[in-house]
Amino acid sequence: MLKTEKLQLVSEWDKTFPQSEKVDHKKVTFVNRYGITLAADLYKPKNASGKYPAIAVSGPFGAVKEQCSGLYAQTMAERGYLTIAFDPSFTGESGGYPRFMASPDINTEDFMAAVDFLSVQEDVDPDKIGIIGICGWGGMALNAAALDTRIKATVASTMYDMTRVNANGYFDSEDSEEA
Repeated sequence: MLKTEKLQLVSEWDKTFPQSEKVDHKKVTFVNRYGITLAADLYKPKNASGKYPAIAVSGPFGAVKEQCSGLYAQTMAERGYLTIAFDPSFTGESGGYPRFMASPDINTEDFMAAVDFLSVQEDVDPDKIGIIGICGWGGMALNAAALDTRIKATVASTMYDMTRVNANGYFDSEDSEEA
């Protein structure tokens, strides 16, 4: 069992979008296989019971869960899903050092760790878990879906493949002998 890092989580509503009266919200944490503790916002439809289909959401690249991914997660919870919007490793309220770093391997694992977390929740149907990768995180979502058979649906809402950009630069500008 990996040890959970103690994170400094904000308790009040700190999002860039209004809080929905149709869903319950709480902060959660989980650990990825690299031992980094991730912070997430969990959204659940109010007054519902049983097991839910679930969705993990992250992105855009460089953003935090209080922005776009949180809005996507809250909106999907309004539509009947249990969702989490998480800060990737090295970003926002999540752990990991150095800060503000990107790693396709670790960030792909972040999505799989979110699926780990969702799959063991009592109110989640583990056979109905999907992921949404926004913008630069679309590539990370596709990587995770290719590796993790528990992921049953994947959305990559993106204009480019961030994994390729990390490896080769924008428009493959670093794909040269000199680079």
